[in-house]
Amino acid sequence: MPVKAGYFTVPDDPSTPPRLLGSRCEDCGEHFFPRRAVCAKCLSERVVEAPLGPRGKLYSYTFVHFPLFGSMRVEHVGYGVGQVDLPEGPRVQLPLAGKQRNYRVGMALEAELEPLREEDGRDVVIVRFRPVEGAR
Repeated sequence: MPVKAGYFTVPDDPSTPPRLLGSRCEDCGEHFFPRRAVCAKCLSERVVEAPLGPRGKLYSYTFVHFPLFGSMRVEHVGYGVGQVDLPEGPRVQLPLAGKQRNYRVGMALEAELEPLREEDGRDVVIVRFRPVEGAR
């Protein structure tokens, strides 16, 4: 179950990475995340839903040494936050998986789901990015 509906997909196949749910302007082609009702570039109202990612390139990042807000899991005591450039154009800011030493600016990343907490017997998940295998 996504922490907030409408921001990313939760694929049925756990090996399939999630996609961010953005929009694309049918007039100028600009992509946005999160979804928009009006294009911020040309003000057109002809915007359609567009899945984004699941891969991107790390633009910038930092690591926070406090618990992840809303998490009840011990492994969320410290976490990374990255600005990720998606191939469609938007730059998004989302949590990073793993340790600070695993990251460098410019590396390839891929989206994945991470359980944040359990609610009514179901995992509540967030989307985060992790390094693509071999991308150092």
